[in-house]
Amino acid sequence: MPAPFSTLSDFRALLQALPRSDAEAEAGARARNGQLTKPPGALGRLEDLAIWYAGWRGVARPSLVRPQVIVFAGNHGVTARGVSAFPAEVTVQMVANFRAGGAAVNQLAKAFGASMSVHELELERPTADFTTAPAMSEAELLAALAVGWQAVDAEADLLVVGEMGIGNTTPAAAMACALFGGTAGEWTGRGTGVDDAGLALKTQVVAEGLARHPSRDPLEVLRCLGGREIAAMAGAIARAHAERIPVILDGFICTAAAAVLALSASGALDHCVAGHASAEGAHRALLSKLGKAPLLDLGLRLGEGSGAALAIGVLKGAIACHSGMATFAEAGVSDG
Repeated sequence: MPAPFSTLSDFRALLQALPRSDAEAEAGARARNGQLTKPPGALGRLEDLAIWYAGWRGVARPSLVRPQVIVFAGNHGVTARGVSAFPAEVTVQMVANFRAGGAAVNQLAKAFGASMSVHELELERPTADFTTAPAMSEAELLAALAVGWQAVDAEADLLVVGEMGIGNTTPAAAMACALFGGTAGEWTGRGTGVDDAGLALKTQVVAEGLARHPSRDPLEVLRCLGGREIAAMAGAIARAHAERIPVILDGFICTAAAAVLALSASGALDHCVAGHASAEGAHRALLSKLGKAPLLDLGLRLGEGSGAALAIGVLKGAIACHSGMATFAEAGVSDG
């Protein structure tokens, strides 16, 4: 499906017109949940997850059979400032690893029955160093949003988006600080494992970017401080909302992409849950700003969509219990 926007104004209007959850299906799922052979609330958050999922899929007794995982890859001009422990060439190498099926996210997608695709965005042409110029022009931002939009399978019933881009915790930190305030130090973490000197440099780079680009409009923040793979994730998450496809958010970078949508339109992330809380320090703060409680907390900091892909299993379990359990009447069990 071609992207239905050709300007940022079009994209803003699209976000304002996104659909809501199906209230009738949600009510039906809640009623069914109250009749299942268990004490009320005994399955905790699994019950809420199943009801949430049912509302977005528009059916009171849903199934989850076609999850999709998409990994977007991009390179960043700011990486030349030395903000990562790895060189930018690793992005290309990891894309090849994804395609060969050798990365962690490949194994997790396979384990939970998800299709997986990889989309690299002009790796030979990194974004501009945001300390000297906007990371992307408006045309480049629109092109990246469109890649994300078009990558979503309209027949999928769940979406996970991940990323690969050496240095991309730096733009994510700058975006989070621009969107929610605070200091560069509060949002900047060690990413792939920089030492103390590397962290100090990275924090300085984030502060320089914030000073150079004063706009706090969410899409301008994405354009000036973000990256192509971050924009593609935002485009994919928006498309999923338009198609009523629930989304599991991954780590810090994915959540920064989602935050752009959240601050652009009320309810833009109602179709999303947080897959996990990563070990990147500011991720928990970002989830808190968005009101998203993570499903898992395992100290992951890999990216790639790996934490969200792992959380597919949690959501599958919630839906299996909701749709597969017998009601008291069906089981011939007294409900007390």
